[in-house]
Amino acid sequence: MNFELRFLLIASLMMLSFSLPKAIQKKVDAEIKDIFQIENFEFNAVYIPSEEAKALPSKFGNDNFFEIKSKDSLLGYAYVSKAPSKTDNFDYLVLLDPELIILKTKVLVYREDYGGEIGSKRWLKQFIGKTEDDNLRYGDNIVAISGATISVKSFTDAINKLLQSLKILHLKHIL
Repeated sequence: MNFELRFLLIASLMMLSFSLPKAIQKKVDAEIKDIFQIENFEFNAVYIPSEEAKALPSKFGNDNFFEIKSKDSLLGYAYVSKAPSKTDNFDYLVLLDPELIILKTKVLVYREDYGGEIGSKRWLKQFIGKTEDDNLRYGDNIVAISGATISVKSFTDAINKLLQSLKILHLKHIL
Protein backbone atom coordinates (compact mmCIF):
# COMPACT_ATOMS: atom_id res chain seq x y z
CA MET A 1 0.00 0.00 0.00
CA ASN A 2 1.45 3.38 -0.95
CA PHE A 3 2.03 6.17 1.56
CA GLU A 4 -0.86 8.41 0.43
CA LEU A 5 -3.39 5.61 0.63
CA ARG A 6 -2.14 4.59 4.07
CA PHE A 7 -2.30 8.18 5.27
CA LEU A 8 -5.87 8.61 3.99
CA LEU A 9 -6.94 5.36 5.64
CA ILE A 10 -5.45 6.33 9.01
CA ALA A 11 -6.88 9.86 8.79
CA SER A 12 -10.33 8.48 7.95
CA LEU A 13 -10.24 6.06 10.87
CA MET A 14 -9.16 8.82 13.23
CA MET A 15 -12.02 11.04 12.10
CA LEU A 16 -14.50 8.24 12.62
CA SER A 17 -13.19 7.56 16.11
CA PHE A 18 -14.14 11.02 17.43
CA SER A 19 -17.56 11.20 18.98
CA LEU A 20 -19.45 12.61 21.91
CA PRO A 21 -19.76 10.80 25.25
CA LYS A 22 -22.82 8.53 25.22
CA ALA A 23 -24.84 10.54 27.77
CA ILE A 24 -24.21 13.79 25.89
CA GLN A 25 -24.98 12.15 22.52
CA LYS A 26 -28.38 10.97 23.80
CA LYS A 27 -29.29 14.53 24.83
CA VAL A 28 -28.05 15.96 21.53
CA ASP A 29 -30.02 13.37 19.54
CA ALA A 30 -33.19 14.20 21.48
CA GLU A 31 -32.79 17.92 20.75
CA ILE A 32 -32.14 17.27 17.05
CA LYS A 33 -35.25 15.09 16.80
CA ASP A 34 -37.31 17.77 18.52
CA ILE A 35 -36.04 20.81 16.60
CA PHE A 36 -35.90 19.22 13.14
CA GLN A 37 -38.99 17.04 13.70
CA ILE A 38 -37.17 13.98 12.39
CA GLU A 39 -36.46 10.48 13.70
CA ASN A 40 -33.63 9.35 11.44
CA PHE A 41 -30.69 11.50 10.55
CA GLU A 42 -26.96 11.43 9.91
CA PHE A 43 -24.68 13.10 12.43
CA ASN A 44 -21.20 13.61 10.98
CA ALA A 45 -18.20 15.55 12.20
CA VAL A 46 -17.34 18.55 10.04
CA TYR A 47 -13.67 18.70 9.16
CA ILE A 48 -12.13 22.13 9.75
CA PRO A 49 -8.47 22.26 8.65
CA SER A 50 -6.33 22.45 11.79
CA GLU A 51 -4.56 25.66 10.76
CA GLU A 52 -7.95 27.33 10.25
CA ALA A 53 -9.34 25.90 13.50
CA LYS A 54 -6.39 27.20 15.55
CA ALA A 55 -7.07 30.77 14.39
CA LEU A 56 -10.75 30.75 15.39
CA PRO A 57 -12.09 32.34 18.59
CA SER A 58 -14.01 29.11 19.45
CA LYS A 59 -12.63 25.60 19.78
CA PHE A 60 -13.34 23.51 16.70
CA GLY A 61 -12.31 19.90 16.38
CA ASN A 62 -13.54 16.62 14.98
CA ASP A 63 -15.42 16.01 18.20
CA ASN A 64 -17.62 19.09 18.64
CA PHE A 65 -18.94 20.43 15.32
CA PHE A 66 -21.29 18.26 13.29
CA GLU A 67 -23.53 18.44 10.26
CA ILE A 68 -27.04 17.05 10.51
CA LYS A 69 -28.35 15.45 7.33
CA SER A 70 -31.38 13.52 6.22
CA LYS A 71 -31.49 11.76 2.87
CA ASP A 72 -28.43 13.72 1.64
CA SER A 73 -30.12 17.01 2.53
CA LEU A 74 -28.38 19.32 5.00
CA LEU A 75 -30.72 20.13 7.88
CA GLY A 76 -28.22 22.14 9.90
CA TYR A 77 -25.30 21.94 12.30
CA ALA A 78 -24.67 21.05 15.93
CA TYR A 79 -21.92 22.60 18.03
CA VAL A 80 -21.14 21.04 21.42
CA SER A 81 -18.68 22.61 23.81
CA LYS A 82 -17.91 23.59 27.39
CA ALA A 83 -17.89 26.96 29.11
CA PRO A 84 -16.59 27.85 32.57
CA SER A 85 -18.86 28.45 35.53
CA LYS A 86 -17.69 29.48 39.01
CA THR A 87 -15.67 26.35 39.88
CA ASP A 88 -16.26 23.94 36.98
CA ASN A 89 -17.34 23.80 33.33
CA PHE A 90 -20.77 23.17 31.86
CA ASP A 91 -21.58 21.43 28.59
CA TYR A 92 -23.82 23.15 26.07
CA LEU A 93 -25.31 22.59 22.63
CA VAL A 94 -26.04 25.04 19.82
CA LEU A 95 -28.20 23.91 16.90
CA LEU A 96 -27.94 25.95 13.72
CA ASP A 97 -29.83 25.93 10.45
CA PRO A 98 -27.96 25.60 7.11
CA GLU A 99 -27.56 29.41 6.97
CA LEU A 100 -25.83 29.31 10.40
CA ILE A 101 -28.73 30.92 12.29
CA ILE A 102 -29.19 29.68 15.85
CA LEU A 103 -32.26 27.48 16.19
CA LYS A 104 -31.69 26.42 19.79
CA THR A 105 -29.22 26.55 22.64
CA LYS A 106 -29.28 24.12 25.53
CA VAL A 107 -27.21 23.58 28.64
CA LEU A 108 -26.60 19.83 28.58
CA VAL A 109 -24.77 19.34 31.90
CA TYR A 110 -24.45 21.98 34.64
CA ARG A 111 -22.14 21.02 37.50
CA GLU A 112 -22.65 23.80 40.06
CA ASP A 113 -24.96 24.10 43.05
CA TYR A 114 -25.93 27.66 42.08
CA GLY A 115 -26.65 29.29 38.75
CA GLY A 116 -28.59 26.43 37.19
CA GLU A 117 -31.16 28.97 35.97
CA ILE A 118 -28.87 29.43 32.99
CA GLY A 119 -30.40 26.22 31.64
CA SER A 120 -33.98 27.55 31.66
CA LYS A 121 -35.77 27.52 28.31
CA ARG A 122 -37.03 31.02 28.97
CA TRP A 123 -33.53 32.46 29.37
CA LEU A 124 -31.97 30.43 26.52
CA LYS A 125 -34.62 31.40 23.96
CA GLN A 126 -33.07 34.87 23.67
CA PHE A 127 -30.30 33.30 21.56
CA ILE A 128 -32.73 31.89 18.95
CA GLY A 129 -32.38 33.68 15.63
CA LYS A 130 -28.93 35.09 16.37
CA THR A 131 -26.53 35.10 13.42
CA GLU A 132 -22.88 35.67 12.67
CA ASP A 133 -23.67 39.40 12.42
CA ASP A 134 -24.97 39.70 15.99
CA ASN A 135 -22.89 40.99 18.89
CA LEU A 136 -24.22 39.77 22.23
CA ARG A 137 -23.68 41.91 25.32
CA TYR A 138 -24.37 40.79 28.88
CA GLY A 139 -26.83 43.14 30.58
CA ASP A 140 -27.66 44.88 27.31
CA ASN A 141 -29.17 42.50 24.74
CA ILE A 142 -28.60 39.45 26.97
CA VAL A 143 -30.56 39.38 30.23
CA ALA A 144 -28.63 38.94 33.47
CA ILE A 145 -29.53 36.25 36.00
CA SER A 146 -28.97 36.98 39.68
CA GLY A 147 -26.82 34.24 41.21
CA ALA A 148 -25.55 33.05 37.82
CA THR A 149 -23.46 36.04 36.75
CA ILE A 150 -20.29 34.08 35.97
CA SER A 151 -22.13 31.40 33.98
CA VAL A 152 -24.25 33.92 32.08
CA LYS A 153 -21.21 36.02 31.13
CA SER A 154 -19.30 32.87 30.18
CA PHE A 155 -22.13 31.50 28.04
CA THR A 156 -22.68 34.87 26.34
CA ASP A 157 -18.94 35.08 25.58
CA ALA A 158 -18.94 31.48 24.27
CA ILE A 159 -21.87 32.16 21.92
CA ASN A 160 -20.23 35.40 20.71
CA LYS A 161 -17.02 33.52 19.94
CA LEU A 162 -18.98 30.79 18.15
CA LEU A 163 -20.80 33.36 16.00
CA GLN A 164 -17.49 35.10 15.19
CA SER A 165 -15.94 31.74 14.26
CA LEU A 166 -18.88 30.84 12.03
CA LYS A 167 -18.54 34.19 10.27
CA ILE A 168 -14.84 33.52 9.58
CA LEU A 169 -15.58 29.98 8.34
CA HIS A 170 -18.38 31.29 6.14
CA LEU A 171 -16.22 34.10 4.67
CA LYS A 172 -13.47 31.57 3.91
CA HIS A 173 -16.05 29.30 2.20
CA ILE A 174 -15.34 26.45 4.62
CA LEU A 175 -19.02 26.42 5.62
